[in-house]
Amino acid sequence: QVQLVESGGGLVQAGGSLRLSCAASGRTSNDYGMGWFRQAPGKERECVATINWSGGIRYYTDSVKGRFTISRDNAKNTVYLQMNSLKPEDTAVYYCAAGSSGRVFTSVEAALNWGQGTQVTVSS
Repeated sequence: QVQLVESGGGLVQAGGSLRLSCAASGRTSNDYGMGWFRQAPGKERECVATINWSGGIRYYTDSVKGRFTISRDNAKNTVYLQMNSLKPEDTAVYYCAAGSSGRVFTSVEAALNWGQGTQVTVSS
């Protein structure tokens, strides 16, 4: 099991920035691919960005490419999501997830563990 705790959400105006952090603990957390998903009211949870165990491979959904950056610091067991040029449509609860292997992953079903979520609200 990998325990995940997110922080860094909040309210920001359109065009602003936020950085989300996810602190991981538990059995060899650095062996897993990690990712950020989001869920807006009335919508399904979707993959935003994921990163492999070493940080060398990253995936982004099309709507955030060029605006969001995922990174990880394995010495600190922490994954980050830097979000720039935020838009109202980015408003959602953001969840940190640990994959079932060291590779990047894009589906909810491929996530092994979830954090509790952090709210991101972007006002227009």
